[in-house]
Formats: sequence, structure tokens, C-alpha cells
Amino acid sequence: MIGRNVEIKARVNDFDRVQSLVAKIADSGPIDILQEDTFFNCRKGRLKIRKFSDSDGELIYYNREINFKPTECTYTIVKTSEPDAIGKVLGESLGIRGVIRKRRTIFITGQTRIHLDDVDGLGKFVELEVVLSPEQNVSDGMSITISLMEKLGISEADLIDSAYIDMIESGTV
Repeated sequence: MIGRNVEIKARVNDFDRVQSLVAKIADSGPIDILQEDTFFNCRKGRLKIRKFSDSDGELIYYNREINFKPTECTYTIVKTSEPDAIGKVLGESLGIRGVIRKRRTIFITGQTRIHLDDVDGLGKFVELEVVLSPEQNVSDGMSITISLMEKLGISEADLIDSAYIDMIESGTV
């Protein structure tokens, strides 16, 4: 699957309150999953294998500008029944950058995926990913993101400009 979205990531101080607000506006969810993301060295963007189980995973490449505002992200996702084998090949050929483990609760509202993440070693976060249709432009996604931020009480001061792997590497907690 190839796609693009507009997304933000924010630190969450009152996880229960945010989850309650999300549940009120969600069309579906919650879905709770455990994820293990192994990131690999690559020249641009980020490349990872996301493992759900020994026989279920996704190879994900994405590229997103690093900043503190809603930003377009392009991505390619390939499902796999052999996440360990793919991870081994990529690790040997590119080198492993690091591993992130998290418990993710997923909600959907309209065209937006809302992720409530409890990330090992980092804390609790919310991600909004407004999935754009081919005819939509980035400003459409930004408007939806800003509206959802207001509904959920997420301020610009709460926004994070980094991926979880970047935070682990830099020691940002």
C-alpha cells in the first residue's frame, strides 16, 4: 500500500482523559495491539519492520519532514508473514538502528487514525494520522488535524518533532 497522510505526535500527560475524549468522537475502536518496530539504517526517511507476531508483520518505509506542526508523510507498507526473516536480511545488509516496543490503542474517526501509544522507555503519546485521498491536498489534512487537536485538548506546546527512534537515540524522554 502506498499512501500519504498529515500527522502529528504529542506527549500525553493525562492518558485516561485523552482516551476518554477520543472514545467519544471515534467511529471505531479501541483496538489494542503490541508492536515491535525494528528500524534500519537508510539514507533518507525511515525503514522499519513492524512485528505483531512471529507470522504477522509489515515492512514500512516513510518519509516525513521533522517539525512541530502537522506535516505530510508519504509511506509504503508491505504486509509479510515472515517479519523475522525480512528483519534478518535488512539487519545484515543495512544495519539495525534500534528497536521500539509499544502498546498501541487504535481508534478511527472519519479518515483519521488516532493512536494512543505507551512506548517502552519514553512514555505516553497520541498520534493523529489523517489519511489523504488522491484528490485531497495537504491543507485539507492540516485543517482536519487542527480541528481534532482542539477537540482533544492538544496544544502546539505538546507536539513532538521526532520519531520514537530519534527520541531514544538522542536520550529525549
